[in-house]
Amino acid sequence: MLSFKTVSKVTKRYRHLVRYQQIIGIIFKYGFENSIEAMNIDHYLNKIPFSKPHQKLSRNQRIRMVLEELGPTFIKMGQVLSSRPDLIPLDLTRELAKLQDKVPSFSFEQVGQIILAEFGKPISEVFHSFEESPFASASIGQVHRAELSPDEPVAVKVQRPGIRKIIEVDLEIIHYLAQVMEKNLEDMDIFRPVKIVEEFAQSLEKELDYMVEAANMEQMAEQFAKEPAIHIPEVYWTHSTQRVLCMEFIRGIKADDVEAIDRAGLDRKKITRTGADFVMRQVFEFGFFHADPHPGNIFILENQHICMIDFGMTGFVNSTTRELFIDLLQGLASKNTQKTARLLCRLTEPEESVNMAALEKDISQFCAIYLSRKLEEINASRMIHQFLELCARHGLRIPPDLFLMIKAFISIEGVARTLDPQFDMLGHARPYIRAAGLRKYSIPRLSREFTSIAMDIFALLQTLPSDTSQIITQIKQGKIKVSIKIEGLERLMRVQDQTSNRISFAIIIASLILGSAIVLNSRIPPMILGVSVIGIAGFLAAAVLGVWLLVAIIRRGRL
Repeated sequence: MLSFKTVSKVTKRYRHLVRYQQIIGIIFKYGFENSIEAMNIDHYLNKIPFSKPHQKLSRNQRIRMVLEELGPTFIKMGQVLSSRPDLIPLDLTRELAKLQDKVPSFSFEQVGQIILAEFGKPISEVFHSFEESPFASASIGQVHRAELSPDEPVAVKVQRPGIRKIIEVDLEIIHYLAQVMEKNLEDMDIFRPVKIVEEFAQSLEKELDYMVEAANMEQMAEQFAKEPAIHIPEVYWTHSTQRVLCMEFIRGIKADDVEAIDRAGLDRKKITRTGADFVMRQVFEFGFFHADPHPGNIFILENQHICMIDFGMTGFVNSTTRELFIDLLQGLASKNTQKTARLLCRLTEPEESVNMAALEKDISQFCAIYLSRKLEEINASRMIHQFLELCARHGLRIPPDLFLMIKAFISIEGVARTLDPQFDMLGHARPYIRAAGLRKYSIPRLSREFTSIAMDIFALLQTLPSDTSQIITQIKQGKIKVSIKIEGLERLMRVQDQTSNRISFAIIIASLILGSAIVLNSRIPPMILGVSVIGIAGFLAAAVLGVWLLVAIIRRGRL
């Protein structure tokens, strides 16, 4: 597991200290010097004049450029965070979605070393042939064409050498910086930088284990095993490890290469419908879906078949969340603003108390803009972005997997419009939404629910007599204690205690005054100038206590 050490240990080693200085220097370079000074880490900066290529760029653009220049770990963090509007502002997620890996490939010699370390054999004994130059390269690894036999081509994804150690060092430094930011920068705790880094570490741990991606591919293949128009690459488990993933080599046309698709004589309208069906079934039927269906991950095969690759990022939305989402869509369609607002609050994670009247008003305006037009006139991507902005405006945090699902829908809608500009994604989704809504009340579903409830009741009845007997026995033995906590009682008791103290002091002061008056009147010695000293002392004590009590009452302090 990726773990965090204290940065003091990290910076003891020179190369870690150099990386720390490099990170802070690049942050400074893009115009975040005020943040560095506020965090009190400017002493780590090398005293070198930086050119500042950030004039006329927005803050979000500069954040993206910082991540790009800092390298693989930071690029991957930005890509992961682009799908987390629950952690960062929505407008920043859009900018981070533009991040691209610009990492040079590593040498074939290093590939051979990794294969040897993973399989205990050289490449020539593991594969029949293996091309030295990769045909794809990214921040975590690169992909080579190889053969298991002369007629069995495969694609082999090999993890970048030493990437885990590089990521661990970067994560340690990022985690430290996040702690410093949360401590020193005003309002930064709203964005929860420490939580962001911890969430990112968990996500990255999965990407560093190619077995997770292989399992995702197999699960998707099982879901669509009976769909001949959908193809998922086969995984070769005997030639796969945590750092090497061997899968079927796919020959096809990228989904956005319209000219090549036309040259091949393929039907773009049919391809669009097949691709849309593929995504709709993932989302509304199974809940398990490819979370990054951009054109580079979608290949068009012969006979208009669809093939999806790169299953490093997937999402899962359980049946309860799916049903709430479908109810939300139906509430929007019927323009029932009260129901929609209520469901939206259940589906999301409100940061604070929601102004329901304002939320209902915004939902009503949203419906007036988008639901009063024909479906073919609506830009689905723009409509979804507007809805996400509505959620952000009211402090409604969208759960990560639900946002991934929405983002996948936006991505596939963009691919569909490239292939068929007249394609109506919303209209195509309507039957799937209706079917998913009906499945909630289907006989098999209700039967399963009633069976589950009956089993729970039966289990409860089985344990109820013995549990009841134990409770009665403990009551008889005096072992059961009832603890009652009344909210606000402690404050009430403090106020009552203060009031009692003040009344007691008032009585004491009154007694001193009366007693002193009696002593003065009785002329009890010792006497000074014919006045009783004890009487005068009593009056002075009463005066001091009176002033103290008056001040305490004015300040509402404790006595």
